[in-house]
Amino acid sequence: MSKFRFHKLAAIVVLIGFAAWVATGTFSSVGSAAGGDEQKAAEGSQKAEQPKAEEAPARIVKVVKPPRDEHARAIRISGLTEADKRAVLATRVGGIIDKLPVKQGDRVKTGDLILMLAAEEKISAVDNAKALLAQRQAELSAAERLAKSGNLPKLQLDTARSNLAAAQSGLDAAAAELDRNEVKAPFNGVVDRIPVELGSAVMQGGEVATILALDPVIARGEVSERDLGYLKIGDKAAVRLVSGRTAEGTVRYISRDASSATRTFRVEVAIPNADGSIPAGMTAEITLSAEPTDAVVLPRSVVTLGDKGDLGIRAVDQNNKVVFYPIDLVDDTPKGLVLGGIPADARVIVAGQALVAEGDVVQPVEATAEEIKTLVGDAAASTQ
Repeated sequence: MSKFRFHKLAAIVVLIGFAAWVATGTFSSVGSAAGGDEQKAAEGSQKAEQPKAEEAPARIVKVVKPPRDEHARAIRISGLTEADKRAVLATRVGGIIDKLPVKQGDRVKTGDLILMLAAEEKISAVDNAKALLAQRQAELSAAERLAKSGNLPKLQLDTARSNLAAAQSGLDAAAAELDRNEVKAPFNGVVDRIPVELGSAVMQGGEVATILALDPVIARGEVSERDLGYLKIGDKAAVRLVSGRTAEGTVRYISRDASSATRTFRVEVAIPNADGSIPAGMTAEITLSAEPTDAVVLPRSVVTLGDKGDLGIRAVDQNNKVVFYPIDLVDDTPKGLVLGGIPADARVIVAGQALVAEGDVVQPVEATAEEIKTLVGDAAASTQ
């Protein structure tokens, strides 16, 4: 019985010890703790013996520090030519055309006779008024002589003077009535159209001729509100007509009232046209030259989009990091884009800009003149 109790007690002790051992969980690392430490030490020594992995080399980009110069901003707009002055002449009274001394295409000067209506009775009225005026003048002279000698009352002298004034008024009225039968040129120009013929009848206010003043001829266009601030009166402008002819002019007028439909402003360029060879109504491309600004000429291929979607160029700063500069397009020439807004010390990336991003560290290499020439040539060819 005591033996049985001993065995029972021993089994209970063993069971309790086994349960405690299982509860601690140390059975999983038995025989491996020391070995684990040795394995970690071995792995550390192997890592120390192995060379560190080489970092990726910086990307090579071609850069250039472009020369700077003053460039006049070019603003190109479509337009057409028109006469400096245009007058549609009309009669002031009705009648029959008696004289028509000009024809279409003739050059006339201010005051030249364009047309005269038949006016025999009016001419007669003028002659009668002149005769009456001469008579009244003679009567006044005689009255003044008699008044000086005391043989004529002062009242009769005043009457003679009044009669002379009335005669002068009658002559002026008859002459004015006769002038209404004449149509004269209001300015120097070219007779562009004559819709009537000699001997035909016209009514009062009827159109009889159109006169154009073509020196200077005006090239008219509309400039956007974005470009309005770059222009001023007196700026030079180049005009290319649809016929291929080119001419130089000067901005003479800039509207200050935008079109309600297009939000654009009317601009007029005066072009010397002494020979009248540039007609009115011809389609033209107007290139306005604004005030010069500091800019550089670069290939079209350098222009890229920034993170915010705006146009610009990528450059390399003093730490060889890629930076982005928004640009101001001044002009587009066969040699490349004329760009403003680029800092003076910027090293512009001309090759590889599409493969890098802002903040990347790169290895800049100066582009050769031949490489720049190739880039410009390719860009120019792609726009043709």
